[in-house]
Amino acid sequence: MTTNPHHAEAPLLYPFPAPGASVRIAFRELHLALNGSPEQRQKLGNPTTLPRPWEPASCTNASLRMELWAWLEEGVVWLNHDYSWDVTAMIPTCWPSHPHLVHEIAVLADQRRRAGLALSSDALEEWHRYTLPAFLERMRGRTKAHCEEGHQGWPGRGRHGQHISQRDTEARANLYDRDVGALPRPRNSTVPRPSRPRLGLVDLDTGEITAGAPDD
Repeated sequence: MTTNPHHAEAPLLYPFPAPGASVRIAFRELHLALNGSPEQRQKLGNPTTLPRPWEPASCTNASLRMELWAWLEEGVVWLNHDYSWDVTAMIPTCWPSHPHLVHEIAVLADQRRRAGLALSSDALEEWHRYTLPAFLERMRGRTKAHCEEGHQGWPGRGRHGQHISQRDTEARANLYDRDVGALPRPRNSTVPRPSRPRLGLVDLDTGEITAGAPDD
């Protein structure tokens, strides 16, 4: 259990949180896929199917996914305590509701984990000098002051809805068709033109593809 940083006897700083067992196993398998013996790599199977904790969407096992959330939660608390002085540098409490922050925080946590395991301070210096400041700058630019007093609705929801609407999806598909149709045809070629990809409509709340755009 993490010590309360506001307790009178709390230490001045804390170690970076360690991930749970399932997340550690995922990192170990990835290490073996990259550096293991041929027998170890063969036992792992196709490395492209291995979960990558820095890419949360790849962690589809329920227990692994929950442990990943717990690790990222502890990492955000740690960052806000040990690396934030001004409130503008603090990750907002509603960060799980912001997919762009989830994507970046997962990478930030993995980079900090790797830097902490290094046998020299070089990687940690690079994390301090480049990785963390770049993340904070992007966070400030994207969230601005929208969630200072609590989570606000997505300002871009309406524009995203327009982007995936039937009308605009079809308009882009027609442009793709026109571009492909303008390509030079090989002489004496009987190969048919590729058909248009099916562009789907996406539910804004769940991210589920609800319907495919009709083919012409």
